[in-house]
Amino acid sequence: MNRNKLAAAIVEQGMTQRELAEKLNMSPKTFYAKMKKGVFGTDEVTKMVEILHIQNPIEIFLRDE
Repeated sequence: MNRNKLAAAIVEQGMTQRELAEKLNMSPKTFYAKMKKGVFGTDEVTKMVEILHIQNPIEIFLRDE
């Protein structure tokens, strides 16, 4: 997962990581841990793609940094 691109997508939507965590129904602490590890579940990725209007999720979620 490319954490930098995900972080950029969050900022582009005018959100914070904390706000995104809330929309994903997880605590900010859990979100930060998953972000650090670069591991999110399929359902979480699907929701992030929708919430953040990500056009090319492969570039963010299926590529290493």
